[in-house]
Amino acid sequence: MNSITKAVCISTGILLAVAGVVAQDRAPGAAGEVDPAAVSRGTGLFRERCAECHGADAKGVLGHDLTRLWSAGATDVRVFQTIRNGVPNTLMPSSTAPDEELRAMVAYLRSLNGPSTGEVSRGNAENGERIYWASCGSCHAVKGRGGVLGPDFSRVAQSPDALTQAIREPNASFATGYQSVVLVTSEGQRIRGTRKGEDALSIQIMDTNGRLRGFLKSKLREVVREPASLMPAFGPDTLNDADLNDVLTFLSTLRMPGSGRGAGRGGAPGRAGGPGRF
Repeated sequence: MNSITKAVCISTGILLAVAGVVAQDRAPGAAGEVDPAAVSRGTGLFRERCAECHGADAKGVLGHDLTRLWSAGATDVRVFQTIRNGVPNTLMPSSTAPDEELRAMVAYLRSLNGPSTGEVSRGNAENGERIYWASCGSCHAVKGRGGVLGPDFSRVAQSPDALTQAIREPNASFATGYQSVVLVTSEGQRIRGTRKGEDALSIQIMDTNGRLRGFLKSKLREVVREPASLMPAFGPDTLNDADLNDVLTFLSTLRMPGSGRGAGRGGAPGRAGGPGRF
């Protein structure tokens, strides 16, 4: 084999090896395949371990918005390695969790980033918008209009199925980032809201009027951590299927191009929930 042929073979081998790595790095996301079981498991793991900094909707509290990773060029393998290794000189620690748990969290995050595959039967978006503002707008904002107690829906990433579950069964799985609390002051006043921050001496909440408030624990008689979302469940007797589909149709108009297909609850209305009504 002459030197030129040998060089070509070596170069070709390197290119094939690199191509194989790139393909392995990109294939899971590029294929657009979503494993519902992995996404479901990843949703729970994310809420348990990551929501404190990244928010229940993965859009960021103390950390970055994770619903834009893939659109910014990230891949499954890179996200996996970031979770595994952490980010030096930041609050993001490394993880010693089993690979399958990390893969489940990656699947969940990719479901918020990848191409939307969930379809909504086309309803009446105008009626859905009317219902939304009558029932949800006091807690959920869209493009600067609305309340701040729940997640902002200016950019919707969740799938229709995830949104339906959040509306019908807001307590199906509870997000750490929006834990309901009742603070009882030393005078006996009860203040209800969602916990936004807490340390040994103080606690910060968003009360049901949308005000961010801080309290010294020494001035409180009790901190009651409620097991349910502030948002009530809206069953078919409260919100019929046709009206629900209209709401989903309206929310679908808020999706950004290439917005994610969510599964589970990250950032869905029932998770963040405020006392809205349908």
